[in-house]
Formats: sequence, C-alpha cells, structure tokens
Amino acid sequence: MKTIGVLGGMSWESSLEWYRRANEAVRDRLGGYHSARILLDSLDFAEIEQLQAAGDWPATARILAAHAAALETAGADVIVLCTNTMHIVADDIEAAIGIPFLHIADTTATAITAAGIQTVGMLGTAFTMEQDFYRDRLATHGIQTLVPDADDRRTVHEIIYGELVHGVVNPASRERYREVMARLVDGGAEGIILGCTEIELLVSQEDASVPVFPTTALHVEGAVGFALGAAEAADVGGA
Repeated sequence: MKTIGVLGGMSWESSLEWYRRANEAVRDRLGGYHSARILLDSLDFAEIEQLQAAGDWPATARILAAHAAALETAGADVIVLCTNTMHIVADDIEAAIGIPFLHIADTTATAITAAGIQTVGMLGTAFTMEQDFYRDRLATHGIQTLVPDADDRRTVHEIIYGELVHGVVNPASRERYREVMARLVDGGAEGIILGCTEIELLVSQEDASVPVFPTTALHVEGAVGFALGAAEAADVGGA
C-alpha cells in the first residue's frame, strides 16, 4: 500500500471527513484490520484564511508547496490537497514535488464524464466560483461549468465561512442551498458539483433533482485507488 500525503486543516472539519472516508474505504476494500497509510499535515487555517482574504495567493503557494515537499521527504507517494479553493495554487505545489499530485477537479471530472454529463453547476467558496482555475481544469475534460448569480454566490460563501468551517450544520442553510441548486438546474445544469469540501457536511444527493458530485468523496476514491494498487488486487486479508 502506498502512503498518501495529505495537506489538510483548511478547514479541519472537512479534513476530518477526508481522513475518515479514506480509512473506511481501505477497510471496506481490504477487510480485516486494514486502514490507510496517511501522512497528515494539518495547517492552521487562520493563517491561510487571512491570505485568502488579502488575495495573497503567492504567499499561500509558498506555504503549501513547502509543506507538500516536506510530506514527500517524510515518505509520501502521492500528495492530496483537502480543499477545493486552495487548488488555485495547484501548479505551484506540483512544481515543488517529484511525486504525483492528485487534483481534486480531475477526480471530479472523471465521475462527471462517466455519468455522461457535459454541463454542471458548481457550489463553492467565492474564490472557487468566481475565479477560472477550477472551471478551466474541468474544461480540459470537456465539461462546461455554471455558477450561481452574485446573490446566490454570496449566500453559498457566507454559509461556508460563517457556519460549515466551524462545524455548524443549519437546516435553514440546507434549504437555501437546495434553492440555489434548483436555480442552477433551471439554468441548464445537468449535475451539481459540491465544490467545497465542507459542503458535503450540509447537502447530499437527496437535496438535488440531478446527480450530485461530492468532491471530497470522489477525491478519496481516487487517492485510495492510487494507494492500494497491487495490494487491492492481491486481496490482502489481515494486518
């Protein structure tokens, strides 16, 4: 089994979900006492959030690239970044390491393509919805991305930073997200990307009338598939 190097803590609420899902996936596939081999570097989100608000992406790139390189030195075989927003500096991370970097938009695109869908709506932070880095990556897979209007983008972003990153799951906010997703579907979306790792704490497939693509779950699937490789094929049973 290969070792997954995880850049987490942005926020730790969603990184906790990523870690739990990865270990469950390995246990379910290999059985026995198996769990995932993970090196987790959990950053202080306060520092990253301040740089996000200031738009200082070069500084965040330097920080994340350095931490990714440290994970490689510590023995990671692949690097994953457990946040959609910070994939804005994915190129800098990839340039700093000599091992694979598993991009969350690529694992999401694989699932969208398999579902035969070409146009999706995306929920995420304002950074993810309003900048091009995520949509452009999806476009390389032949996928067109729709985003909510300005008012809905503000709603989605405020719920993420005001509630979800603090572990607050509000039924009223779930209903607001349902309404935003419905408007995206009315605008032509054939599926919905939950393009922020915290969003999966609030809504799921049952909240939308079209297929939902949960980026955290899909990212985990891709990372575990990479990590298991021959171990899964060998059907190893115990610890």
